[in-house]
Amino acid sequence: MRIGDAAAAAGATPRALRLYEQRGLMPPPVRTSSGQRVYDGTDVARIRVIRELLSLGLTIEDLRGHAESFDLLVADPARRCRGGSGGPVVRRRLAALDAEIARLTRLRAALAGAARGATEG
Repeated sequence: MRIGDAAAAAGATPRALRLYEQRGLMPPPVRTSSGQRVYDGTDVARIRVIRELLSLGLTIEDLRGHAESFDLLVADPARRCRGGSGGPVVRRRLAALDAEIARLTRLRAALAGAARGATEG
């Protein structure tokens, strides 16, 4: 299937597929004699895995060094990260999310305090 069909089947856009290829998350696809990308069902499944991992808060940079593992998730969608703790990538992302939540909580408290002060004066 062509890039538009593969993107639609995976819930992505052609632009996203080109980005995944450029960043090393997808191997270069087979190309037609005219240079158009051609994808198969395995590629679509891999794109779905990538999209699911990104939807969980991981970034493309988080995933870059682990692209070879995507096929394991395609073969066994119930598979989890090694050791149950998620591994270092997941632990780093969780720490970053915790730091961002703390920052936003402080920012909200400061804004709420300023808003209370403005209404009292």
